[in-house]
Amino acid sequence: MNSGVKLALVAAAGTLAGSAGAQPAQKVTGPVATYWVGAQTQTGFGMPGGGGRPSPAQMMQMMRGGAVSKTLSLQLGSATRPTGDPAAEHLPPAGLRAGQSLPLVTPRQEPRQPTEDTPSLPQDFERPKGRMLIFWGCGERARPGQPVVIDFAKMQPGKMPPGFEALGRGLNLTAMQGPSPGRSATYGEWPNEKTRTQVPGDGSLVGEHTVRGNYSPQIRFALSQSQDFLGPLTLTTNARAAAGHGQLGWSAVPNAQAYLASAVGGGQDTVVLWTSSETQAATFALPDYIAPGDLTRLVASKALMGPQTTSCAVPKEVLDAAPQAMVQLAAYGPEANFVYPPRPSDPKVAWNREWAVKVRYRSATGGLLGQPMPGMGAQDDDRAPGRADAPPPPSKSDRRRQIMKGLGGALGVPVPIP
Repeated sequence: MNSGVKLALVAAAGTLAGSAGAQPAQKVTGPVATYWVGAQTQTGFGMPGGGGRPSPAQMMQMMRGGAVSKTLSLQLGSATRPTGDPAAEHLPPAGLRAGQSLPLVTPRQEPRQPTEDTPSLPQDFERPKGRMLIFWGCGERARPGQPVVIDFAKMQPGKMPPGFEALGRGLNLTAMQGPSPGRSATYGEWPNEKTRTQVPGDGSLVGEHTVRGNYSPQIRFALSQSQDFLGPLTLTTNARAAAGHGQLGWSAVPNAQAYLASAVGGGQDTVVLWTSSETQAATFALPDYIAPGDLTRLVASKALMGPQTTSCAVPKEVLDAAPQAMVQLAAYGPEANFVYPPRPSDPKVAWNREWAVKVRYRSATGGLLGQPMPGMGAQDDDRAPGRADAPPPPSKSDRRRQIMKGLGGALGVPVPIP
């Protein structure tokens, strides 16, 4: 037997021996049920989801000053179909102060309306008019190359405006696909048409939680103090400096992993957008919740501000282009994840997961850019000292009228001014 054949036999024997000693991959099944909890803390003025305009009632609620509101989003998805009508509920700890039971209602399936195979534009269609000005980055002045200007009247079908493509690069967010009617055999949610119980500002998630129903195994998990709602986010500074730029400052939120500031304003034919991102990316379109790994990456790339950041200057050019603009500040929190049963340490034992829970956290605040809001501490003090020849500061009631008028101008919403 020549040396080449011997070497081949030895190599083959080694491969077989290695294969025989390799551990088989652990078999993993499930989870049968998946439960997602979204926990948000809001102070100041919060823009409604979906880009809609706030109602006058929401704007009046903002004028309460430092009031804290909390909201929950509960989503239960299961691979099991019940024999009868689906029914499920979440039994929260007493500290939530939202009732003994939060019913998880399955949305009614509306019949799909027939649509034309080939969509067509209405006969009276007109090309949109106006412009969009896009700024980014903290600083007293806008960076070179800003703003990106999008003239809607000059847009061509299938072509991106110059500079616009870069706004969508560099995010690459992990798709977070939670329970939904389309991804689950049976689905339930809260709030819903059956109940919209409000969570009070001092409500707490700390304690034992139980989820039960006729299409899901019973889910039991406990949240600690560090897994409660994020603390309220408060703007301590929101003023226009003598140099013309805006100055934002806020109190750090414990457990926050990242911050993002954004502003939107303009006039009848101009929309102005700004975010605190140091990169030219569409951070103004970020979702409410972001996976921990993405938060770490976006902070490293400076698309988001780090947890130690507590101030940001809004460029003068932004305020010049949008004298009346809404500013939003968001704090992104971590996640709490639970799986039952725990993963077996022996890879030969299958891991048959019955349920998995994910809790996500966010805190936000907002107001009129460059205008101190009620409840902002020293900036809300009518007795704040000034120069001897300076006119007396406006009273709180006059300041509220100014703010409400500014909000109406920024958002184009009729506002009841008391």
